[in-house]
Amino acid sequence: MSRRSAPLVLATFALAGCSHAPPQTANVVQQGARFDPGYSINTAELRRDLFVFADDSFRGRETGTADAQRAAAFLARRAQQLGLEPAGDSLYMQRVPLVRQVFTKATHVTVSVSRGREHELRLGSDFAPVIALGDGAAEPKRNAEGEMIFVGYGPTDDDESAALARFDLEGKILVAIHGAPKRVKPDVGKMLESQRMLSERLTRLIALHPAAIVLLMTGGAEQLYEQSAPRLLRPVALDRPGEHPEDASDSTRTLPVILFGVARRGSPLLPNEWPNDATTQALGRDLSVHLDVERHPFTGYNVAAVLRGSDPKLNKSYLVYGAHYDHVGIITARRPGRRAKADTIANGAANASGSIALLAVARGMSYLRPRRSVLFVWHVGGEKGLLGSSYFTAHPTVPLDSIVTEFNAESVAGTSENTVSLVGPRAAPNYLSWRVGMIVDSVNRALMTPFHIDRQWDDPDDPDDVYERGDQYNYARRAIPVILFSAPLNAADSTASDAPQKIEYDKLARVAELMLESGVAVANRSRRPTSEAVTQSISSRQH
Repeated sequence: MSRRSAPLVLATFALAGCSHAPPQTANVVQQGARFDPGYSINTAELRRDLFVFADDSFRGRETGTADAQRAAAFLARRAQQLGLEPAGDSLYMQRVPLVRQVFTKATHVTVSVSRGREHELRLGSDFAPVIALGDGAAEPKRNAEGEMIFVGYGPTDDDESAALARFDLEGKILVAIHGAPKRVKPDVGKMLESQRMLSERLTRLIALHPAAIVLLMTGGAEQLYEQSAPRLLRPVALDRPGEHPEDASDSTRTLPVILFGVARRGSPLLPNEWPNDATTQALGRDLSVHLDVERHPFTGYNVAAVLRGSDPKLNKSYLVYGAHYDHVGIITARRPGRRAKADTIANGAANASGSIALLAVARGMSYLRPRRSVLFVWHVGGEKGLLGSSYFTAHPTVPLDSIVTEFNAESVAGTSENTVSLVGPRAAPNYLSWRVGMIVDSVNRALMTPFHIDRQWDDPDDPDDVYERGDQYNYARRAIPVILFSAPLNAADSTASDAPQKIEYDKLARVAELMLESGVAVANRSRRPTSEAVTQSISSRQH
């Protein structure tokens, strides 16, 4: 499904339409909404639940640990207390087959420096291996040895790729910087440090057929490494029997070894004069990589519960609310040139606000009882690669074609500013989420204090690819309209400083109210919120 399949004239209309809805959308909410001014989200309950869920005792809720299992059990108990029906394959739980991949002590990465001396790089502080690039992608190799060639900021366009192709780089170890050179414009620098440009650099370097690629983050891109490191160092994947045979070897893997790290002055992976010297050059050193990984299968759990709709004709269809309940667990804070600090707990309070908001929405839905049924799914493994939502949409506990919309909640607490980010109406291809986006806009305008809607990520050309990084993406891949509710990304969200004391609970309650009332509007409508009517309207304007 192409993200840019709509004709240019339609895309131009789409970019304008969300901010200035067509006249007919004024009644979008009134057609089915059933608001009760006597009900409101309870801020004290939000605070109570989040303080428990993001407490140190949950140790950061990392998938593959007993802490994540306890987090799932907490959500299941809350769902039961709210009177929701079980919707898993084991009461409120849906079993998800997962495998933990552990780097053994045999893993080593060494740099051969002058006179036969070797410098041993440290797993985690110096590098993080990439052993999988996502569902369906080829696997990188686990072993490499060769001469290191520094290629500066890596190829970012066809001209730079052609220039590098003139060198003999096949079978070499390519070291590149992921970031922006000094003195570039801020908007260009942001693009060069983005996740999309990371993928672009990696793709172009792979095309040069090296033995290994080492991508070192610098500047604003260091945050990307810090956020990715827990997933890379403690990887978890869906366990698909036969897909990863125990005797698999590098002969069956087609991609070069891939290592990520942080660019630090004086690193043996960089030129001696870096950052002042960023020219392409042989480093005069060799790199040896051996990654040894053990696989440990285990069972993770999605938590699923349903509120049955009040209309016997519509309650076989579902509005879905989703969030992922896992976080990055225990982290080790390190700073260049300083001794490693003790392990700390990434409480993930902002991350958890999505899961707790769903509990508040469930309470509200139980009171309001919309016509359609409402399914709540708390996904496992969101931080490990959207694993739980990938499994649920492949093995749904309700018929997939009965799901009319999915609302996904990420770090919805955010700052105290009167802003909420929505992703879906513009970013989803073929106007999949256009209609439901208009519904949310209409609900927001009807609030006593409407939010300012931030749409910077709701763009198919978003350099950070936020649309594809949330659990809603797996639903959209199945042609289900989606909306991601989020607050602006914050570098502190994956650190030990992200504690429940710092959450703006009044803001969290107001976002939960927007999600609740938007859901009521969708669940009470007789028709699905598809984009068909909007597409027909646009087509009629063209003729």
